[in-house]
Amino acid sequence: MNQLITRSGLFDDFFRDVSPGFFVKPLHGDPLPAQIKVDVSETDQAYVMKAELPGVSKEDIHVHVEGNLVSLRAEVKQEDRQTEGEKVLRSERYFGSVARSFQLPQEIDNTRARARHDNGLLVLTLPKRLASPGHKLSVE
Repeated sequence: MNQLITRSGLFDDFFRDVSPGFFVKPLHGDPLPAQIKVDVSETDQAYVMKAELPGVSKEDIHVHVEGNLVSLRAEVKQEDRQTEGEKVLRSERYFGSVARSFQLPQEIDNTRARARHDNGLLVLTLPKRLASPGHKLSVE
């Protein structure tokens, strides 16, 4: 799923080919990166996942943990603000969503999992679920 959707039109292609660099053409909506860049490390007690999410506010980041599956989804919303008498010639901000999932070697303890977002970096601390000792059943 590494396909990126780009906005382009027939006239944009024509002007780019005929007179490159002459026109300052409007551009709106560059695509999001194809993937969220992630580093995952492990200690005896937990997994630590660091994900780069530049330009994404913490309200638009969604993390779902179920068993040993961790899913990240981020949404970027374009804000178009134009005042009277102003004409936007080029806008390189983007909008859309990107998602990524990981299966970790061990299940996560959801009650102790934590997520922190600071300056475009999401840090997940995912404690490993402690293996419970076996339970002996009495035979009736």
